[in-house]
Amino acid sequence: MAETLSAGLTRDAAFELLTAHNKDPFHIEHGETVEQVMRYFAREYDPENEEFWGIVGLLHDLDWEEHSDDPMNHTLYATPLIEEAGGSPELIRAIQSHTSDFNTTLPVPELQMEKILFATEELTGLIGAAVVMRPSKSVMDFNVKSLKKKFKDKRFAAGVSRDVIRKGAEMLGWELDELFARTIEAMQSFAPDRDTFGKTEE
Repeated sequence: MAETLSAGLTRDAAFELLTAHNKDPFHIEHGETVEQVMRYFAREYDPENEEFWGIVGLLHDLDWEEHSDDPMNHTLYATPLIEEAGGSPELIRAIQSHTSDFNTTLPVPELQMEKILFATEELTGLIGAAVVMRPSKSVMDFNVKSLKKKFKDKRFAAGVSRDVIRKGAEMLGWELDELFARTIEAMQSFAPDRDTFGKTEE
């Protein structure tokens, strides 16, 4: 039986914390996107802990908007904020693990949840940037072939670390194409239900 993980705070409390420290709609949407991607994978790998996986995704970049000038300490600024809100040590550890590539003093991903966060977080940004360039502005008609072209073009979404995405795939034991396909599928699983990637209702 899987270990039950507690975030120490509800999804509503986590969202309130996110919006208290992030005013840019892009950053809030990114948190929600990663939350839903994490929930998608949780339903396959750890369904009993879907809520925990989701809150990890929602809060993974909690401190980025306020401290983007200091990437080395990204997630460390978030730690006291999460603690004050009642967040658990497990939640803090999982969030910190996704920035272990910036700061080697932080815990490296060990749990499947942490590896998936590490592998998909940057990738969701690349997919989102690619999707807004499409006529449909929808992830529903996006595919691996199109993503591979954007991945190889280092000038496109230059802030997205291709090395982190490659390292994440290696951690999971997945080929890049598998990571690409499964992350697109994860994003397609919830995109029809929300106004995603700049697509507006008619």
